This record gives sequence, C-alpha cells and structure tokens, in this order.
Amino acid sequence: MFSSSSSSSCFLFLNGVVVSSPPETPPISVFLQNHPGAYTTTRTHSNASLILFWDRHLLRLAQSTSIIAQSKPGFFYHPQTAAAAATISSWDALIRPLVTQSLQSGLPIVCKERSEEEIVITTLVSGDSRPSSDGLDVYVHFGAYAPIGFVGRESGARLAVVGPGREIANAKFSEWVRVRKGLEKLRPPSVTELLLSNDGDRILEGSITNFFVVCSRDVNEALGDLNEPRSSFPFEVQTAPVSGGVLPGVIRQLILEVCSSLGIPLREVAPSWANRELWKEAFVTSSLRLVQHVEKVQAPSSWESLQSKTWKEVSWVEKQFEGPGPITTEIQKELTQRACAEGYPLNSFL
Repeated sequence: MFSSSSSSSCFLFLNGVVVSSPPETPPISVFLQNHPGAYTTTRTHSNASLILFWDRHLLRLAQSTSIIAQSKPGFFYHPQTAAAAATISSWDALIRPLVTQSLQSGLPIVCKERSEEEIVITTLVSGDSRPSSDGLDVYVHFGAYAPIGFVGRESGARLAVVGPGREIANAKFSEWVRVRKGLEKLRPPSVTELLLSNDGDRILEGSITNFFVVCSRDVNEALGDLNEPRSSFPFEVQTAPVSGGVLPGVIRQLILEVCSSLGIPLREVAPSWANRELWKEAFVTSSLRLVQHVEKVQAPSSWESLQSKTWKEVSWVEKQFEGPGPITTEIQKELTQRACAEGYPLNSFL
C-alpha cells in the first residue's frame, strides 16, 4: 500500500541526479499517474537500518520492464532506440547501477531529513524522449511511512469486490494506477482496499495487494492429497494463480515459500465468493504492510449492478471475520523473521 506522505517528505531522483525535493516533489500516487513505466515499491524497516527484500524487488523490476518492453514498447522507447532495446539481454544489469546511483545520492539526504518514519523507496523504469543507446530513464522516489505494527495490534482490512482484473497482470505497470482510479466510485466509505474479479465469483487480487483466504477443505479431498505436507489438515490457504491474471508480487511469492516451509497446505486457485462460508481467515499482502488480516469482505449481490453505478446504488453482501486467525498470525511471524534475514543494509548506500 502506498504511503500517505505529503510532498513535504518526498524526494525524486532521475538517473542518480536529484530533480525535486520538498515541497515540490509530488506524492508517489501522483508521480505514478504521470509517469508510465515498470515500477516496484519497498521500504526500510528496523528503524531505517534495512531495506525489505531489496534484491527480490530489483529482480521483479527487471522482469516487469522486460514484459512491458515486449508488450508495450511505445511506453519505453524513442522510435530510434526501439531496435537497440530489443537486443538487451539483462535488464537487471542495465537497471541496477542506475538505481544504486540514485540511492547513493538520495539516501544520505533522506536519512538526514527523516524523523521516526521508515523510508518508502519506489523505483520506476521509463523511456526517455531522446535517442540514446538504451532509451531508459530510472526514477527513484523517496517518501515516508509509519508502520502500523504487528498483525493483531492493527485494524484489519475492509475489502469490496468491484473488478475487473489488470490488463498486463504479470508486470507491475504504473498505467494501472490511472486505470484503478475508475474503480474508486465503487469504493464504500469504510472500505480500505478494492478486490478484482472478472466474473464476480473468482477473486483475483486487490488493486494494490494480493489476496489470500484460509479455507476449510472437503475431508475426502484433504486425505487424498498424499504428497502434500499436512495433507490431513482440514484447511488450505488459497490465492489466485499468476496464470489466472494476478500480479506475481514479491510478498505473494514469499507467502508461497513460507507456507511450504511451515507445512501449511496452499493451493493456487482463485477464492470463490460462492464458497465464502468455508473461509475461516483472510489476509492481504503488500510490500509496505507485509501481511494484514481482513475484517470484512463485501461483494455486490448482483455483478451486473456494478455497471455505471456508484457504491450507493449497489446492494452489498458481506463476509465478516473475527480478527487475525492462527494461520494468518503464524505466516506473519515467519515472514517477519525472513524480512530481517533478507534485509539489505541501508548503510551500504551511505
């Protein structure tokens, strides 16, 4: 989820050079709406001493850049450089030095200005408007974020299913920031995140999160999964598969790894709203909040009612949860440990 920081705490660097500082720098949501490209967002933790899963985020940024370069090259390249860009063999090798240069230039300034907040780091790869060898611009936007805290001491997410899914779901693309604005008219006042679905039943993901449920399983089905750890457990974690049209988020992948290491059954299948009575827990994941339990999910009683409507004109059906459950809590604890183990030292850039 995006930081709510105002422009008074934001800095922007382009290819290692500062281009704006407070108060001129726009908040990250405004910046992304006006700059097409592949991006990734992470933050520091442990009092700004470590960067959350930094190497994973840079690799994901390179993957997103490659995907968008192939599917929408017009967003990246000056016409004279498109052919040269097609020959790039390693996006990570190209992007990483420019990002590192911006962090080495920006973090000493940002750290000097910060108070008690963590630092949000958003890196965006875009195309410049001038002919060059690669036609790339790398922006790094710094903001501030105050973590809510460990699951169980924070309020839960309140979700509303409004759909549809992303156009380029397998890449983190800033164009989506503009697209999702069209869904805001359907957001009830108390809702903190919008869920996406193409049919009103199979839930794909959140507009800025991945979505998971802990679901009761059919006993016969559970006992039949002989090769699955904890196969006798009468539950499984469910989340939509990447092939179904969801963003393969960094934290989403970590949840898959955590469940595997803890022996928690997980199946990549889109949670079905029709089977919501089997949902015992639910949580969303993002690079800023990591894991947040869900308090409530609501969906329209009629999927067709969402057409050209506002939230006031829609009749909603709700599913309530009683705070963070034991599986959500267990996953959160393990993920927190991994965040420390895989944290990238911030002083490497100072």
